[in-house]
Amino acid sequence: MSDQPATAKKGLAHDLAPGLYLVATPIGAARDITLRALDVLAGADAIAAEDTRTARKLMEIHGVAVAGRPLLAYHDHSKDSARTRVLRLIEEGKSVAYVSEAGTPLVADPGYQLARAAIAEGLPVTTAPGASAAIAALCLSGLPSDRFLFAGFAPQSRAALKTWVAELAPIRATLILYESPRRIHKLLDVLADGLGGDRRVAICRELTKHFEEVLRGSIDDLRDRIADRALKGEIVVVIDKGDAVETDAETLDDALRQALVGQSVKDAAAMVAAATGLPKRQVYQAALQLSRQEDET
Repeated sequence: MSDQPATAKKGLAHDLAPGLYLVATPIGAARDITLRALDVLAGADAIAAEDTRTARKLMEIHGVAVAGRPLLAYHDHSKDSARTRVLRLIEEGKSVAYVSEAGTPLVADPGYQLARAAIAEGLPVTTAPGASAAIAALCLSGLPSDRFLFAGFAPQSRAALKTWVAELAPIRATLILYESPRRIHKLLDVLADGLGGDRRVAICRELTKHFEEVLRGSIDDLRDRIADRALKGEIVVVIDKGDAVETDAETLDDALRQALVGQSVKDAAAMVAAATGLPKRQVYQAALQLSRQEDET
């Protein structure tokens, strides 16, 4: 069996090879689904969904009938038996389409564990790519897109949030994160303290929906602009990359020593280079020299 499933007979939607198909679904506008995604949903032997009601409604909109096929719930609170059931279907030669509630599966989504388990068992896994709130927000933000980090959902408690922002602060990349509208004001307060109020940011909400809105400006500016507003809907926050961190040789060595604990020279150098903004080659050479010195002692 190959590593990736493929359509068994080209052009026939109802002849999918066995495997797990990770199907991206719209984040708002129902028409943002791809033709291939519809083919997979029509042809799969079974469908696993983060929210079966949302999946059924999406299929009804596009005229794809469940037609007696298993429609299985698979979400954050699913037991291991739900994952096992999906894997056993694939082992029996079935094709299973997995859809998250909205967007691309595995991006801040319970499908990660399902895909990981299927890969670990050597089962075929492929994707029908499509909508992603993170990428849509990056495109609309007007911020640099050459290098970015998806940081996921922001922590809820203020203490954890402060620590989280402090860890992100040195990273020389545009940051993308998800936040609840109830906590967006607290997030901006912590971002202003941890990153500086003049850092550019974009707040993107209700993407591809009727009330889509993108607010752009500095952290301080947006904090003032929404101070008296109760935002609604799904929110993606995009933060401009920061300035390079001033790093002397001693500071660089200290950072590398910490990074080298439990990591290879290559991985440690990559992490420190990303955090400091220093050239990768320079940091790698420093890490290599430091590793050799410690081996000799």
